[in-house]
Amino acid sequence: MTNIVSNEKQTPPALSRPVVKPPTPDANRVASKSKIVAKDVDFYYGDFHALKKINIVVPEHQVTALIGPSGCGKSTFLRTLNRMNDLIDGTRLTGSITLDGQDIYDRTRDVVGLRKTVGMVFQKPNPFPMSIYDNICYGPRIHGIRNRKMLDETVERTLRGAALWEEVKDKLHKSAFALSGGQQQRLCIARVLAVEPDVILMDEPCSALDPNSTFRIEQLMEDLRGHYTIVIVTHNMQQAARVSQQTGFFLRGELREFDDTSTIFTNPSDEETEAYVSGRFG
Repeated sequence: MTNIVSNEKQTPPALSRPVVKPPTPDANRVASKSKIVAKDVDFYYGDFHALKKINIVVPEHQVTALIGPSGCGKSTFLRTLNRMNDLIDGTRLTGSITLDGQDIYDRTRDVVGLRKTVGMVFQKPNPFPMSIYDNICYGPRIHGIRNRKMLDETVERTLRGAALWEEVKDKLHKSAFALSGGQQQRLCIARVLAVEPDVILMDEPCSALDPNSTFRIEQLMEDLRGHYTIVIVTHNMQQAARVSQQTGFFLRGELREFDDTSTIFTNPSDEETEAYVSGRFG
C-alpha cells in the first residue's frame, strides 16, 4: 500500500504554500459557538515541560487543524482534550480546558463519559478482532444498549455516516480485518459515531493510507463537520489547507500562531510559521 507520508518526503523542500480556497461565509461565521476553550495550559511528562501556556478556542461544527514538526506538542495537546494522557504515569496539567463551558479536568468529571462525548480516531486503523457489525456495536453495548433493532439501526446509520454502508452492507458479519486500510479507518470513524459524540479528535488519520483513501476521509470530514466538531493533527499541510477552517501551528511545545486557515497559509504573522508552511523547515 502506498504510504502518503513517504510520498510527501519525495516532494522538494522548496514547496510553495498549499493552495487554499477562500473560506466560505459559513465556515467563518461570526456567530460560531466556542466548543472547546483551552486557557494557559501547561503539560508535563514528569519533569519535561511538553506544552507551554496554550490558549486556543475551538469553534463548534468546524474543522480545526493542528500542524507543526514532529515532537512539537500537537498530539500531546490533542490527547489533553479527552484526557487520554491520564493513562500515562507521571503526567500533570495546569491551566484549564472547558467543553461547552464545563471544566473537563474537574475532579468530579466522569472521564468515561467525557471520552464518549469526545471520541478519537488514531493514526493507524485499529478495528477490533471481531465482525464489522460487532465493531460498531461495541460502544453502544458498553453503554447498556442491548435491543437488536436499535443496534441494527445504529450500525446502518453510522456506516452511512462514515460513507461505508454501500461497501459493507452485505458482509456485516465478516471480520473487520478483511477490509482495506481506508475502509478500516472509516469503520473506526463509524465506531466513534456509534456512541454519539459531540467532538471527534483525529490524530494523523490518513498517514497510513493511500491517496484515494485519504481523499475519501477528507470528504468525510467535510460531511461530518455539519454535525460534529473536529480537531485533526496532521503533518500534511496540503491536507490542513483543504479540510480545515482554523489552523494552529505548534513549535517546541508552544502554540506559535492560531488563525483562519487561509491566513495561516497565505499571510502568517509569525516568521517561523511562515518558514514552516513554505517548506523551509519541518
